[in-house]
Amino acid sequence: MKRRNFIITSASAGALALVGENVLANPVNETASKTKTVYFHYLLFWLKPELTPTQVKDFQNFFEGLKKLPYVKNVRYGGPANSTPRPVMDNSFSYNASMEFDSLEDLETYGKLDGHLALVAKYKPFFNKMMVHDSVYNQ
Repeated sequence: MKRRNFIITSASAGALALVGENVLANPVNETASKTKTVYFHYLLFWLKPELTPTQVKDFQNFFEGLKKLPYVKNVRYGGPANSTPRPVMDNSFSYNASMEFDSLEDLETYGKLDGHLALVAKYKPFFNKMMVHDSVYNQ
């Protein structure tokens, strides 16, 4: 009986081809070599200092509402970390959120949705200032 050789690489992602007595793995996964473009919508909010603790907590419902809208792939939100102060750091904001979209068209369409505009109108009285940064990444 002949011994069979098995070669498996992590890049093959399980795509194996049997050839004669040997198992050969494709070392390059063609789909893994393609880049994916991802769009991020990054928000910063400075809440009004006169808000009650209940109102500050209620502001989180703004982000929970955004999670339910079409086109949005991911929403994460929170407050400033207790990082060591540095000259380049600004932890003066109250809340931040990062939202992920598959395309620039999805991001811009989301911004015009009635549901989005209604959430903004409802929670706009809670903050003095808001900043938005849109970014594109190729992964």
